[in-house]
Amino acid sequence: MTSCLPLIASADSLSMAFNLDDPIVSLTLYTFAAATVAMGAGAAYFALMLFRGDLDSENFTAITVSALVCGIACVNYHWMTQVYQASRGDFPTAVRYVDWVLTTPLLLLLFPLLLGMWQESKWVFGTLIGLDLAMIGLGFAAEVMLNSGLPWAQWAPFFLLSCGCELAIVGVLFVSLSRAMDEAPADLAAGLRVLRLFVLIGWAVYPIGFLLSLGGGGDVRELIYNVADVVNKVGFGLVAHSGIAAVTSGPGWGRR
Repeated sequence: MTSCLPLIASADSLSMAFNLDDPIVSLTLYTFAAATVAMGAGAAYFALMLFRGDLDSENFTAITVSALVCGIACVNYHWMTQVYQASRGDFPTAVRYVDWVLTTPLLLLLFPLLLGMWQESKWVFGTLIGLDLAMIGLGFAAEVMLNSGLPWAQWAPFFLLSCGCELAIVGVLFVSLSRAMDEAPADLAAGLRVLRLFVLIGWAVYPIGFLLSLGGGGDVRELIYNVADVVNKVGFGLVAHSGIAAVTSGPGWGRR
């Protein structure tokens, strides 16, 4: 039976003893394990928040989405930790992209759910999801080409197109949704503006990390990605929940 503990591995795997492997590699392994725990804790917290008694259907769905995002990420990080440890530091790139393709569309869906405008602006959010999937697909193609040793002239267009999709997502959030945010309750609008910054600043870490790997900083990139993923998933959900709590005036336990 496969162990549920990712850090129980063969003798050829990376050791959890810091002094037995390269310090950066060991630290990166620790952050994979810590991110697994953080995502699991986030999923559990948001699941508990579903027992609030004052959530309407859209806010209930928004909290459910936050729990799903963290739960999916927890499973994928468990997998990535095993891959990274058992392969002695090989980067679980494909698994990371699987995580992103499952979780980032859900994060973007929180915007219409919190604004209560899912029915009114389906085309806006269809555009967001399409751009997001294109961003991830193009980025993965660039990664595969780069890792295959192809020259920059072949992978660079895919990378640049992926960056273009990310900028387009930011444009939709900051232009197309700005009026709806201005019309939302003040506390919720403030939370939504913070969520936009997660996408603008937090998601910018990933193309920067791609470029960092070109200079041989692959382990550092994975470490940064691990920290950024926790912030961009658990932190995103916490801000969303804070906005919901503000407009529902208190914890509301047991009123369902």
